[in-house]
Amino acid sequence: MKKKVCIKLSLVIVFVLLLLSGILHAAPNSPAARRIDPVVSTEWLAANHDLDNLVIIDIRSAAEYEAGHIAGSINVPFEVPFSAWITMTNDLLLELPDTNTLLSAIGSWGVKEDSLVVIVTSVPAAPEPPYPLANATRAAATLIYAGVDNVAILDGGYTKWAAEQRPVTTETPVIQPVAFAGKVKDELFVAMNYVKKHASRRQTVIIDARDADVYFGVTIEPYANKAGHIPKAKSLPTPWIWNEDGTYKSRDELAAMATGTLNVTSPQNKEIIIYCGTGGYASAWWYVMTQLLDYTNVKIYDGSAQEWVIENEMVRYTWFK
Repeated sequence: MKKKVCIKLSLVIVFVLLLLSGILHAAPNSPAARRIDPVVSTEWLAANHDLDNLVIIDIRSAAEYEAGHIAGSINVPFEVPFSAWITMTNDLLLELPDTNTLLSAIGSWGVKEDSLVVIVTSVPAAPEPPYPLANATRAAATLIYAGVDNVAILDGGYTKWAAEQRPVTTETPVIQPVAFAGKVKDELFVAMNYVKKHASRRQTVIIDARDADVYFGVTIEPYANKAGHIPKAKSLPTPWIWNEDGTYKSRDELAAMATGTLNVTSPQNKEIIIYCGTGGYASAWWYVMTQLLDYTNVKIYDGSAQEWVIENEMVRYTWFK
């Protein structure tokens, strides 16, 4: 009996030593791997502003940044059609930039693989679409794709920070560039052929993150000139994610919306492919599902509706099975 106890104790000790030595690694973006919440409050950022490995990236326009920003934050504007975050390929908007160019840019911002990165955006006044909020999730998804695991978004953005009369500055920080060599997660973004191949599989769910009126063909967006949605896609509008002040709804509310739309008993076991008009809104539900709700198999169809309609049809009926 004593011998068995000793063997079990030895195995426990070995396992702990392996964890401490880094031989056993947590899966990327798993709760064990994360050292920062996916959405952080203004209170958190104010209290942790001076962390050594914290990088605050303000993605608002240069003019907005120059008018006032959070001290220590750097400005990397998210601009369409071209910026450090996105490019335009074959007339498709919001496409991933060249990998080497992206990794080099991330290093030039002083971001390391183990940095804690907080994305800061603005909240548009109603009734403007929440595009800046989706820009933040697209920027976050791009960093995670490039190998930065600890990425967060400031809840309520710079708008909330300023409204609370927290300190701002017009001084620009000095950036210390680094050699960034993150492990790219190629599986995060998928192409049209992948969507076609997997759409018919029972274990795959296609999510349309556009507004409901676009999904049902009532409205046609300029990005895609055919009414309706990709066959078998289910509607989960991205604007539902946020409250009127641009803060995120509770995890329980977001989880209820996601599971209600997927209409499956074990959504975490499904493959989920999300698309929208150009690839911005899709990143918002990808971020919520993978970073807040612990879904493990979610992908973004980067070409989205703008690419799909070039050689494929849309449908207006709803597929519930």
